[in-house]
Amino acid sequence: MNNQERQEPAEEKKTFHSVVDRLVHFIVWHGKTIGTAFAVLTLFSLICYPFVGVNYDMAEYLPSYAPTRQALTVMEDEFGYPGMARIMVRDCTMQEAQAIREKISKVEGVELVLSADLATNIYAQDDFLANKLTEQFYKDGNAVMEIIFEDGNNDHSTYRAIDEIYGIVGERGAFSGAAVAEKEKEASIQREVAFAIVVSVIIILAILLLTTNSYFEPLLFIMIMGIAIILNLGTNIIFGTISFFTFSTAAIFQLAVSIDYSIFLLHTYTAYKESGIEIHEAMKLAVKDAARSIFASGATTAVGFIVLVTMEFTVGADVGLVLTKGILCSLATVLLLMPTLIIRFNDIIDKTRHKPFFGSFDWLGKAMYHLRFVALILSLIVAVPCYFGQDMNAFYFGNEALGAGPGTKYYEDTQAINEVFGKSNIVLAIVPNDAGGSMVREKALVTELDDLPFVNFALSMGSVLPEGIPVDFLPQKIVKQMRTEDYSRIFISMDNSEESEYSFECSQELTDLVKKAYPEDSYVIGMTPTVIDIRDILTADYSRVSILSLIGVALVVLCSFQCITVPILVILPIEVAIYLNMTIPYLQGQWVLYIGYIIVSCLQLGATIDYSILMTNNYLDARKTMGRKESAIRAISKSALSVMTSGLILMVVGYLLFFTSSMQSIKQIGELTGRGAMLSLGLVLSLLPALLATFDPIIQFAQGMSERRRAWLRAHLFHQKTPAALAAQSVQEEGSSHE
Repeated sequence: MNNQERQEPAEEKKTFHSVVDRLVHFIVWHGKTIGTAFAVLTLFSLICYPFVGVNYDMAEYLPSYAPTRQALTVMEDEFGYPGMARIMVRDCTMQEAQAIREKISKVEGVELVLSADLATNIYAQDDFLANKLTEQFYKDGNAVMEIIFEDGNNDHSTYRAIDEIYGIVGERGAFSGAAVAEKEKEASIQREVAFAIVVSVIIILAILLLTTNSYFEPLLFIMIMGIAIILNLGTNIIFGTISFFTFSTAAIFQLAVSIDYSIFLLHTYTAYKESGIEIHEAMKLAVKDAARSIFASGATTAVGFIVLVTMEFTVGADVGLVLTKGILCSLATVLLLMPTLIIRFNDIIDKTRHKPFFGSFDWLGKAMYHLRFVALILSLIVAVPCYFGQDMNAFYFGNEALGAGPGTKYYEDTQAINEVFGKSNIVLAIVPNDAGGSMVREKALVTELDDLPFVNFALSMGSVLPEGIPVDFLPQKIVKQMRTEDYSRIFISMDNSEESEYSFECSQELTDLVKKAYPEDSYVIGMTPTVIDIRDILTADYSRVSILSLIGVALVVLCSFQCITVPILVILPIEVAIYLNMTIPYLQGQWVLYIGYIIVSCLQLGATIDYSILMTNNYLDARKTMGRKESAIRAISKSALSVMTSGLILMVVGYLLFFTSSMQSIKQIGELTGRGAMLSLGLVLSLLPALLATFDPIIQFAQGMSERRRAWLRAHLFHQKTPAALAAQSVQEEGSSHE
């Protein structure tokens, strides 16, 4: 019975290996079938890609319990979720302004245009009346109007209406507001993403040409990654809609973080082939050998992304799921499709071989080893203050930080309108109708709101309808926007930005007034209340996500090295690089987009931890036959080219986003990514070898403990004999044979 039990693990292991062997055999010898399957999937993805929607409204990603989300639900049910814009017409008389307003009101897709003549002539045909409201809409020969559309900010009917309004207003117009911003975002993102990908491919090709040994290899890498990216982008149709964050960054980040998988496989295959093994057998060995490194690399990156799914602000889940799916697409393409392409193009790869452009990096290893104490001391000096400094940044959370930056037409138009009329931060209060149709309480609330020092104007049905005039007297278009059977809506314009501490205080004071007048079933919605909700949720999200990503990556590293000490040393340089990267904006006096702060922190950890793993693997391999000094130098020399290739690619991709995007949020994510890759690269080449050499006795002791623990488990749980027992058995059997 014992003999049977002892055979079971070996049989299970044999069965597992036979399954792997059959799978690898199929990959290598049935390339046409696999190629056909990928061609069909790629074509399907190309067809699906145009049908993937892009969402620009961050409020849509708030959880159901957030006040803004609840207010949105009520508003959508009662009034719809209209888009809004603010336009200014220069050099016009009041009569021209009124005529323009009337033309705009007739544009298909426009629900309502708020202006002074609308409010004063809502029940009479008099000329403009001089009052507080008139001054808010007409000043120094300039007229401003608040436009409310029938559909949402990023609805194409709203975009068509904006285009028609452009034609009505002409060159005298300046356009601002959420609907205009989102129209500009959509137009610029499509163009900028395509441009960034093309330029990044060209630069990555140049980097790969310098760091590979064949002129054809870089083209093969780009071909494989291009297929993987198309598969990822097309299969986003399963989500229906993705955020503009994801749309802007997914393809270029997937290219940067997963091109290493192709390099691993091809270099492993080349090593086997050059040893004299036939190409198909060499590919079998390469797939089995490289798969371990590729899966370990993919796992660390995927962990960095997948933890974003735990965010309650679900734009994190949007980014995390798409990028994790991208990693899976890259893994599948490299391990299934690339082997057959390598075999097919084997002759071309050989014919285009060239001598390496870079020689040995022993000089770098020696220099870094001599500077190891400097690296340790500087890192220690930097790490502690940067750990606290990263939290001292001026963080932004909402649409003001997401939109177009200086130099764009939208930004310049917004500044022009604000210079003449001041800022207009529109907030909507939704309050229940009084019993019997009385508007007394509503009028009193509007009066109180209008008297607040930071309010430009407050408008509601009750505030503009004279006593004794029935609601039916008003145009249905106006009634529909201001009043339903159950609720009334109050339009409030605050003279502050959407996001600042002062704006938050004003919004809270305004909300308190509304809640005081209507304690139940009242809601306040707008960009500032939305930003407050996003801020409160994101700050809680960051603590959870950062801890989970750290634990997840540490577990992957622990499984790879099976030594509890190594994950600490492997992660430490990357964490120091993250702290330093996120502290630099504080030192520069720049603001930081909080959602970008979270995403880049996870990206930098998940994508650049591979550099540390490679360096540590090379050190431990060298340590089997060399001393700690020689092992550190050897590890740097052997790892430098691979680490620099991967780091430079990620750095290039990040800075390309920074230089090519007109949106402040994408620019900053690009800058943080590029700088983070550069810092991780530098610290892995300098700090990590110093840590490995300094803590070498602890590593050796921990590895010995781990090996003894594994030996005990093999002996007691799997009934496998230890090396010592096998040696004793061999001696015993040899003695028996002599007898």
